[in-house]
Amino acid sequence: MIAWFTVAEVGVATLAGLVCIVLGLAGRRPGDVSVGLLALVELLLIAQIVVAIVQPLVGNPPTGDLLEFWTYLVSAALLPLGGIVWAFVDRGRWSVVVMGVLALAVAVMVYRMHVIWTIQGA
Repeated sequence: MIAWFTVAEVGVATLAGLVCIVLGLAGRRPGDVSVGLLALVELLLIAQIVVAIVQPLVGNPPTGDLLEFWTYLVSAALLPLGGIVWAFVDRGRWSVVVMGVLALAVAVMVYRMHVIWTIQGA
């Protein structure tokens, strides 16, 4: 994994999560801002999938368990999609809060992926 990209992913996911939670608790329904933020998180995760495929080929293999890393990555990539679907099905304010919690979960999962890739011994 690339350190600056990991920091960017965690930062965007955390910001998206906090904004969605605040919007949801303020009574806002799903809209362009909340769905757009989650779509941005998903876009970064798709880019992370590409990075995870390319990095071992250019000499940056993971030091931890590769299966555990990919399980985290695929699961994290499915969370924003599930949140967006939830927002379209349930148009209430709580769906925005759920999207915020999912974005925060993605931030934690991306950090864990970074730990698996760089810190754990093989």
